Amino acid sequence: MSDDEFMARFEDCTLAPFHHCDHVRMAFLYLSRYPALEALERFSLALRRFAAAKGKPGLYHETITWAFLFLIRERMARGGMPAWEEFARDNQELMSWENSILKRYYREETLASELAKRTFVLPDRVGVGG
Repeated sequence: MSDDEFMARFEDCTLAPFHHCDHVRMAFLYLSRYPALEALERFSLALRRFAAAKGKPGLYHETITWAFLFLIRERMARGGMPAWEEFARDNQELMSWENSILKRYYREETLASELAKRTFVLPDRVGVGG
């Protein structure tokens, strides 16, 4: 599916299924098309709308969403703004949900908290990034 079709189906809530790698690709597309803060706002709103349309509004998690967007944006900048296929190949640690890269930055109880679900919480792991 083309990037334009993928994004259109996400925005009109007809995309299915929608797995973790799809979230990463969608964030990548928003960050490719908009300045970082605008991408953050647009993607977050679209993801909330998508979750609500699928009957799961409680699945939206602001800290996870924003943290991944910031990580993706940094990797894009370091990689010279690559195409999606190159980005996905070179950033496999962003593609795994079960072994989420966020475990490096956040304690499990932090990400499980209601505060982290409703507002962005800064990383709280000692030795962040190590």
